[in-house]
Amino acid sequence: GQSQLPLGFNPSKPSATDWPGMTALASAALPRPPGHNLPPALILPDKMVHRTGRTLPGQFGGMLGSKGDPWFVEMSPYHPKHYGAYPGYLFHHERGAETDETLKFQPPHLSLPEGITLDRVQDRVSLRNHLEQQVKNLSQLAGDDQFDSYRDAALALIGDPKVHDAFSLDKVPAAQLERYGRHSFGWSLLMARRLVEKGVRLIQVNLGNNESWDTHQALFPNMKNFLLPPMDQAVSALIEDLDSSGLLKETLVIMGSEFGRTPKISRLSNVALPGRDHWGAVQSVLLAGGGVRGGRVIGSSDKIGAYPDSETQHPENLAATIYEALGIPREKTWEDLTHRPHYYYQADPIRGLM
Repeated sequence: GQSQLPLGFNPSKPSATDWPGMTALASAALPRPPGHNLPPALILPDKMVHRTGRTLPGQFGGMLGSKGDPWFVEMSPYHPKHYGAYPGYLFHHERGAETDETLKFQPPHLSLPEGITLDRVQDRVSLRNHLEQQVKNLSQLAGDDQFDSYRDAALALIGDPKVHDAFSLDKVPAAQLERYGRHSFGWSLLMARRLVEKGVRLIQVNLGNNESWDTHQALFPNMKNFLLPPMDQAVSALIEDLDSSGLLKETLVIMGSEFGRTPKISRLSNVALPGRDHWGAVQSVLLAGGGVRGGRVIGSSDKIGAYPDSETQHPENLAATIYEALGIPREKTWEDLTHRPHYYYQADPIRGLM
């Protein structure tokens, strides 16, 4: 046989040669929100991690370098044995409904430990600065100031009450919690809604751990009983909430996935109930708000939903639509680690959407 890839190259793991994730590129192009220390873009409530423990590529800085990695606000624990919106909609693709009392949705704890005051932190920072002034060569040994920038950002977050408020669900009215849903999907989108209000420009919300929507088997009962109810509740609450507050006009909401599912229902040899497999040729993406003219369908597939038939759109068109909504200029470029420039826009925004 022959190797299809160079030896030592693994496309299943994050690499410095990966194209940067959209959240990373947005972070590089946009300023921080005025008035506090939040980033311009972030991902919540977790990284995308395969059930085998393998962190998936495509969500990091890639060719921007590690400094270009986006913020990950990790509030949901890694749980490889079951899927969905815990606690009420936790399931396994084969076994159905499950419970796990160890799964806790934990917003970041940004307050100081008991007995530690801001004055004491300032004293420690002053001492640190004094010591580092005496050993300037440490930064040269490190090669760059990456550690300093991360440390300073952490200190800024601890001392910013506006950031504490954005990441806290403690003061959210009970009726609002019920509307979004007391489950991981609802809590995640409610957190995103609060961050939009604080000025964060791009928020990627991962609904369910990596394989929650990987419906190779038991597609119909699992979608009906476990996946669609919490998604419908949380997404509709988000759109209604943004609309009632006046934020929907300036907030583009996009719901999609990495690919579609096969038009043909399949039954794998080792499963009891049928599902659909991976399909990259066509999929549906929902867009609302942000100037989108609602109630329209752009593009169509053939009669069996297998391949595009009209107004074909590609991932690059969707990315360009997002960049345009963020106000990133068409001529904007970013530099990789070799200082080679790349254009943000690799295609035109989706026509007829706005």
